[in-house]
Amino acid sequence: MTNPYGDVELDAAGMRALAHPVRVKILFELRSEPATATMLSSKVGASPSVTSWHLRHLAQHGLIEDAPELGRGRERWWRAIGTGFRYIVTDEASKSAAESLQTALDQVSGDVVGEWRRTVAPQLEPAWLAPAGTQDTQIDLTVDELDEVNRAFEQILAPYVRRKRKPAAARPVRIIRHTMPAAD
Repeated sequence: MTNPYGDVELDAAGMRALAHPVRVKILFELRSEPATATMLSSKVGASPSVTSWHLRHLAQHGLIEDAPELGRGRERWWRAIGTGFRYIVTDEASKSAAESLQTALDQVSGDVVGEWRRTVAPQLEPAWLAPAGTQDTQIDLTVDELDEVNRAFEQILAPYVRRKRKPAAARPVRIIRHTMPAAD
């Protein structure tokens, strides 16, 4: 599969590196804006020194990088690389790493959809609420057709994910897509 978003592609070692709740929280925070370990520590529930250690670990696996142009004096600023990450399960090692990563993601994210329904949806204007929501469709596909659907979906979103200038009326929109084939 291609990578039209420019996401960081994780191998098994990268998945294991991210598979920690504090690191997931750090990465999610840095997607919004660059920050220092001290700025992140209260948001991720770790001391500044522990947060700094996790930041260095994420950097070793290409998920974040220094933002030295933002630093003043001893401050070390960090930013996320790309807009997201992706991984592909190819063997038992990557399968195990993916399971660990998914556990950490689930732990950090919780019930994202339920939380959105309770806290955000009631505040949305009708124009924003109308296109939001859940679509739940079951279709019969071969594995090649499923790959084709996934590629098509990403090609549609890619120009929006990668654009540098966002329109003034744009808002962050989180699209969570679960692709869940049935077992034989």
